[in-house]
Amino acid sequence: MEFSKMDLESMEKKLQDMLTEKRYRHSLGVMETAVEMAKSFGVNPEKARLAGLLHDCAKDIEKNKRIPLCKELGVPLDPIKKESKGLIHADLGAKMLETEFGISDPDIINAVKYHTLGRENMSDLEKILYLADIVEPNRVPFEGIEELRSLCKTNLDCAMLFALERSIDYIQHRHKTLHSQTLQAQQYFLEVCKEKVTG
Repeated sequence: MEFSKMDLESMEKKLQDMLTEKRYRHSLGVMETAVEMAKSFGVNPEKARLAGLLHDCAKDIEKNKRIPLCKELGVPLDPIKKESKGLIHADLGAKMLETEFGISDPDIINAVKYHTLGRENMSDLEKILYLADIVEPNRVPFEGIEELRSLCKTNLDCAMLFALERSIDYIQHRHKTLHSQTLQAQQYFLEVCKEKVTG
């Protein structure tokens, strides 16, 4: 495997032991969707394959074990992530790509790191993983999913804006803490899409 010391089959077996059956099936769906999108947008499909497969590798670690493991592996966490332990899996998973799967490629690591909150100036691989995570075929349908799937075939930036706005609405509706990184990402993609429309 070009980007890892492990081959894909070994990774899949190892991942299967780390995740519930449902989460593993979701990971395969994200992998397939990410590869398909990568081919459409001229992104390295092998990087998309690995990012898609492994993006949730830390998701099924018990919540009370996440912060101690981050300390052990030297993963910095801001106060919101410490409070909302569901957000930790992206940072922790990015580190585990190195420690558990022998991946050192920064593009793949960053895609996993930012697949939950997004950020400004995302690479195309980062956008693809963020979106594939939401639109993969095993996802429970939600209002707007078909519109988002269409955008994912034509315009990554406007698909990101659509997805981030849905995410913000969902978080606010559930009265959860909204991370500033997601708001900054939304503002960034709002400007990018405005320029595309007016330019």
